[in-house]
Amino acid sequence: MKFKLTIVPLTPERWDEFAQLFGKNGACAGCWCMWWRLPRAQWVKQKGERNKKAIRKLVNHGEAPGILAYADGQPVGWCALGPREAFPRLATSRTLKPVDDQPVWSVTCFFVARPFRRRGVTVELLKAAVAFARERGARIVEGYPVEPKQEQADVFVYTGLASAFRKAGFKEIARRSPTRPIMRRAA
Repeated sequence: MKFKLTIVPLTPERWDEFAQLFGKNGACAGCWCMWWRLPRAQWVKQKGERNKKAIRKLVNHGEAPGILAYADGQPVGWCALGPREAFPRLATSRTLKPVDDQPVWSVTCFFVARPFRRRGVTVELLKAAVAFARERGARIVEGYPVEPKQEQADVFVYTGLASAFRKAGFKEIARRSPTRPIMRRAA
């Protein structure tokens, strides 16, 4: 990495930079990082502008739904995280359902600007996510990366790669699918 990152929580004052990073497509297909927060039918119904309004509402009500990475003052990366309960779709997933009854914070999504991909931004976001969660009382941080058998398009690795999680100190604790480990790190 030949650039210095600054990583901070998404706050109302940083909304414009977040929107700039996500662009007109809301990162991918109008998601605006609401996929894990809503039932599928509702997510589809409000895809695009309504998802954008939904995440902005979270930010404006004082909840930092994730962290932003900046390089030279420009937003270059995003990591969504929060208490697992904030992401109800995880509970309905056969592959990602809870492993145990431990309270965890979940890292659910990443978006990195194209020029900064494959340059270590995700690893730095993960390290900052652990610190962010710890400051808010978390003891365990959990993630749901992919470990594809072959190279995947960036759009299919929005939950991160297992290799990045390992580099950030996470360990695999369960695997209910050949390509989908559940990984944890103490906060």
